[in-house]
Amino acid sequence: MKQHNSYALTLIGLHVLLGIYSLSGFFSKNAAAQPFLSWKYIAFYCGMMAIMVIYAVGWQQVIKRLPLTLAFANKAVTVVWGILWGAVFFHESITPGKLIGAAVIVAGVVLFVKADGEEKRHE
Repeated sequence: MKQHNSYALTLIGLHVLLGIYSLSGFFSKNAAAQPFLSWKYIAFYCGMMAIMVIYAVGWQQVIKRLPLTLAFANKAVTVVWGILWGAVFFHESITPGKLIGAAVIVAGVVLFVKADGEEKRHE
C-alpha cells in the first residue's frame, strides 16, 4: 500500500512539475515582447531560466522514481497546460478542436498510466 501511495504521489508531483514547466512559455513569450536587454526582458528571461532550473532538478527526481517511458508519456500533458495558460494570460481562444486534442492527450496518458499500473500488479 505504501508503495502504491508513493507512486501516486510521484505522479501528482510530476503533473505539478509539468504545470510549472509549461509556465516557461509565458515567461519566454513576454520576454520576446520586450526590447532586448531591457529590465522587463531580463526579468522575464530570468523567470524562464528559474523555471527551467526547477524543472531540471524536479525531472531528475521524477525519473529516479518512475520508469522513463511513463514520465515521458506524461510530458504530453504540457499541451493541455499550454492551452490553459494561453487562455488565462494571453486571452487566446479555446476552440473545440483544442478541447478535442486535449481530451485525446489526456486519454492517452490515462491509458498509458493504467497499462503501466496493470503491468506492475502482474510482476
